[in-house]
Amino acid sequence: MGKEKIILSAILILVIIFVVLMLVFYPKLPLTLATHFDEKGNPNGFMSKFEFYAFSILETILLPLLLVFIIRIDPLRKNIEQFKDIYYEFILLFVVFLGVINFQTILYNVGLKLSINVTVSVLSGILFYAIGILLEHTKRNWFIGIRTPWTLSSDLVWAKTHIVGAKVFKICGVLALIGAFFKNYSIYFIIVPIIISSVYLIVYSYLEYSKENKNAV
Repeated sequence: MGKEKIILSAILILVIIFVVLMLVFYPKLPLTLATHFDEKGNPNGFMSKFEFYAFSILETILLPLLLVFIIRIDPLRKNIEQFKDIYYEFILLFVVFLGVINFQTILYNVGLKLSINVTVSVLSGILFYAIGILLEHTKRNWFIGIRTPWTLSSDLVWAKTHIVGAKVFKICGVLALIGAFFKNYSIYFIIVPIIISSVYLIVYSYLEYSKENKNAV
């Protein structure tokens, strides 16, 4: 069995495990669940048990399927083949992210009130760092990576932006992990760096494209 099939099998097994665990806990839960939490980890959003389960199970099943499917219809699929295994590993990590968040929400509602903020900070940090690793290997395509009009128009701009983007996302990952030690403010360690980084990378790709065009004249 090749690496691709092993990773895809692991993704399928994880999805099944998380869905089964959720179904096991279904009878133990109240009819209304706390499903959203403020910056201090206090519940501020609620859903019916049925709504939460319908959304969470569909999310756990459909999102990985979508992420696997989109690369099969990409016109630049040949480029994706060069980093496909790393992309599948990212999907595997993303499934873990979804599953753990949903399962901790369930545990919170059965009385095991672990800190949602700490969990989200740690998982986001790991996910952001993994995105950084993925960006290091990503070749130009229509679905994966930093897709601006300028990166999509130039292989050189794509490569430069993704080299910088890989470093930026790894830094975001470290900052998110640090946020776990400041749980009342952890959301800011996640959101603020990502917003700043996104704006920076958009501007960076534009400037690099402008520089490339100027040099070509």
